[in-house]
Amino acid sequence: MRILDELNQDTLNEVVAALLNQGGDFAEVFVEKSTLQSVSCEENKIESIASGVDLGLGLRLIRGEETYYASINSIAKSEIMELARKLSQVRSKAPGESVRWQMTASTSQVVHEIKRDPGTVDFAEKIDLVNKVNSAAWKKDGRICQVEVSYADKTKEILLANSLGYFGRERRIYSVLVLNVIAQSGTLIQTGREVLGGLAGFELFNGPAVDKVTDEATKRALAMLSAKSAPSGKMAVVLDSTAGGTMIHEAIGHSLEADAVQKGISPVYDGKIGEKIASPLISVVDDATLPNRRGSFAFDDEGTPSQRTMLVEKGILRNYLYDLMTARKDGKKSTGNGRRESYHFKPIPRMTNTMIVPGEHEPALIIKSVSKGLYVKKMGGGQVNTATGDFVFEVTEAYEINNGDIGHPVRGAILTGNGPAVLRSIDMVGKDIGFEIGTCGKDGQHVPVSDGQPTLRIPEIVVGGTE
Repeated sequence: MRILDELNQDTLNEVVAALLNQGGDFAEVFVEKSTLQSVSCEENKIESIASGVDLGLGLRLIRGEETYYASINSIAKSEIMELARKLSQVRSKAPGESVRWQMTASTSQVVHEIKRDPGTVDFAEKIDLVNKVNSAAWKKDGRICQVEVSYADKTKEILLANSLGYFGRERRIYSVLVLNVIAQSGTLIQTGREVLGGLAGFELFNGPAVDKVTDEATKRALAMLSAKSAPSGKMAVVLDSTAGGTMIHEAIGHSLEADAVQKGISPVYDGKIGEKIASPLISVVDDATLPNRRGSFAFDDEGTPSQRTMLVEKGILRNYLYDLMTARKDGKKSTGNGRRESYHFKPIPRMTNTMIVPGEHEPALIIKSVSKGLYVKKMGGGQVNTATGDFVFEVTEAYEINNGDIGHPVRGAILTGNGPAVLRSIDMVGKDIGFEIGTCGKDGQHVPVSDGQPTLRIPEIVVGGTE
């Protein structure tokens, strides 16, 4: 049942009016119905099959600088109106100054095509997909000792209305397949992981894409079995486009979210609009309009149409990522980055699909330009201090570079450095582009994202190894 069968624009306008009954600058109703289905396989057997539905709404009221938020897992009009009345009666310690709110009024024209709605696919077909991937992984090599496969799809139907007269709805469908492979040789154990997903339907798992998941995960685990210890010290590093964009997401992305700047926890970029912060070869965008990418949508969780935001243009800082609240504080317009995990949370500035724009160098020539260094094929997890930009990243797949050729695989490498310094030092940017999907955590909320980058050359960075 579609939520619009129960709630319409007139009803939501009544709720908004009730929220503002005792005064306020802005009021909003966010309705959400989420349907989740998942299948997982371990030790050659289906471990779990799950399905669930979550339905509810969140109410937001803003007076001056004060935000009041409440949620309820019901769409009964009487309960919603009662919650709205209670929220409207909450008083701040001091009355806020009335301010003018604005948002982009245009309706988004972005459409993310879904060819096979997962909701119409039988569970049996989803189970067959998981079993197929599991079987293919086991057959790759006798050294494979453990395989874990998980599949999930989530459909979110969103309905949004606010006191600025906005009313909109969107249906977002996320699908994901994850393969983890463990290979063993003697006492040595190595892992390989590959993920396929996006704002897409079950069509994502047709054709060669699923075979590539199996190939990449098993190849990574097996390659690391024969790897030697990673070298350590300062050296040139080439990040392949398949590395996944983890560095751009962590080393600069969070630091450009407007709330981090306004709270003073991102001093590296505070007040730097129009200034050079990176190499002139580096341009960074956040783009929620990219077709079927995991971080995409038609409009954000406040109703602002999705857009492409230029953050860094040829090394110059051009913008921050704004939601309505932070945009109002800076006298700007929202960049369409107001996002929330679910109706239980208020929106905050978040990345969508963040990437370094491709450059003009041939990827093969970038590798050839390095006489001795490290070639990073896949990044792992990491930590970043947003106040300083200092980071530590794990590397899950890497190789030596000797005289411009990719050499022996190495394991245990860690990249240590400073985000702003690394961005200023990059001296070659490839023509290619690769994306990695993920779920980004911030302030207790998790939202789907993707990160992208071309092949990059960092002339010198500290590599921590075990050699």
